[in-house]
Amino acid sequence: MEFRLAERADVPAILELLADDEISRSRGFGTVAEEVDASTWAAFEAIDADPGNELIVGIDDGEVVATCQLTFTPGLSRGGAWRMTIEAVRVRADRRGGGLGRRLMAYAVERARDRNCRIVQLTTDKRRTEAHRFYESLGFTASHEGMKLTIKTS
Repeated sequence: MEFRLAERADVPAILELLADDEISRSRGFGTVAEEVDASTWAAFEAIDADPGNELIVGIDDGEVVATCQLTFTPGLSRGGAWRMTIEAVRVRADRRGGGLGRRLMAYAVERARDRNCRIVQLTTDKRRTEAHRFYESLGFTASHEGMKLTIKTS
């Protein structure tokens, strides 16, 4: 298993991982178009160009089997501590339960250490109760209540 920064060629496989989920489907996602649209490519290019973001893939036998996005944020709170946020964590369904998620999260936390972050935080949908148990088993605590506002574009 190898973890590395995602490359442009990995994007379709990452989108498949992100779409392979009942909660994603309930939000209107879940089908990956044959051709990735321009806004998705623009998002990938922005992530790739931003030193404060890392899109990570886990590769096994040449296939993308896991992904997450890491965002590094400076802050004035906590004495100027940097924090890393982990989002969009996915492990391919047929690879779950074998320790791959633990290895992906260990890799992510090591990236936080490499970048001198003092806090690692993550977001997870309230409906993902299995994910909550998984993150708690890694030492994460549900310390804050998150909120989102979806902005509709015209």
